[in-house]
Amino acid sequence: MSSAPERKDFAANKQMRAVMGKYFQELGQGREQGKKTAWCTSVGPAELLRALGFNVYFPENHAAMLGAARMATDLIPLANARGFSPDICSYLTSDVGSYLKGETPLQKMGLKGVPRPDVLVFNTNQCRDVKDWFQWYGREFGVPCVGIHTPRAISKVDDLLVSYVAKQIEELVPPLEEVGGTRLDVDRLSEVIDLSRQCTLLWKAVLETAAGKPSPISFFDGTIQMGPAVVLRGHQDAIDYYKVLLAELNDRVAAGVAAVAGERFRIYWEGMPIWGKLRDLSTQFLQLKTCVVASTYCNSWIFEALDPDDPFRSMARAYCGIFICRSDDRKEVYIEEMAGKFQVDGILYHDAKTCGNNSNSRYEMPQRLQKKLGKPYLVVNGDLNDLRLYSEEQTRTNIEAFVEQLEEG
Repeated sequence: MSSAPERKDFAANKQMRAVMGKYFQELGQGREQGKKTAWCTSVGPAELLRALGFNVYFPENHAAMLGAARMATDLIPLANARGFSPDICSYLTSDVGSYLKGETPLQKMGLKGVPRPDVLVFNTNQCRDVKDWFQWYGREFGVPCVGIHTPRAISKVDDLLVSYVAKQIEELVPPLEEVGGTRLDVDRLSEVIDLSRQCTLLWKAVLETAAGKPSPISFFDGTIQMGPAVVLRGHQDAIDYYKVLLAELNDRVAAGVAAVAGERFRIYWEGMPIWGKLRDLSTQFLQLKTCVVASTYCNSWIFEALDPDDPFRSMARAYCGIFICRSDDRKEVYIEEMAGKFQVDGILYHDAKTCGNNSNSRYEMPQRLQKKLGKPYLVVNGDLNDLRLYSEEQTRTNIEAFVEQLEEG
């Protein structure tokens, strides 16, 4: 097989590195500058924490870094030896293993390690693992751990559900005020939510440039470009970055610049990234002239329901609306809409061994959607972080066969 065609990197990447570097530097300097640090799950109440003046750290983002750096597989056994099952979330076990060994990619950025928490705040909209994960650290550091218990398999985000979750968010305010030593300014909260919403709309526009043919961006680009949307929502830096990136992508669309030169086929990626294999998978799809144009994962940080005029209820509505906590009927509708919007030729499902909550190939969904859409699918077995659960040779062969199927179709 010929080598992959070269492609130009995004000019905006230099600014992203600066923005993300600043974020991590501020985390590292927080304690000496008298700022409190809150650990937050990736779709937890980050807006509330920022409004209260906390530096906000996301262990899931750190776990993804461990996976991308290929450190996770060596760290997971340390957590297993501590009593964490090898069957549970490998984000959790790799992050705990990193803590136990005292090794982190953040050390290469000049940080001594992850910032010590003053409080941990979870939201179970993703899974129960995040609660267990954060409660373990709460015991380890002797700090409060509080959270939101969001129902799972939500079919309709109705007023009763929104009221239930909004009340829980409001009840976080007193304990967080006590830890932070400050009172919540509701106007400041509205301002942060407005910044988050602006970030969301720009990030959505970035991802939707992939609807163009050829696509100027791929799923693999998105997993990197999503960094500010994950850790800096509610911050002006994220907005400034996505304005620059969106302008560059629009220029690429106008000029017909493709993420995958000679794009022949378009794929939808359903499920988690395989962090330690992003480069290898991206290269293979480049060689096959097949662009992974869209994904459920990258779209998980779009929160259009946020409303600065209704802070708590809109946060509740946004947090309950994410794909991972919806019912299968709603997930099917969503994937069907995405397949149409991005004009995909097929769907790839990643069945992540330790992430059943975000693996949607286990209950006949691929077969049902194939019947509806008439588009072929492929299930790739692997994991988000534990590469012992991933067969490179088998995956490469299966992807090649899948693209051959598209050629015959």
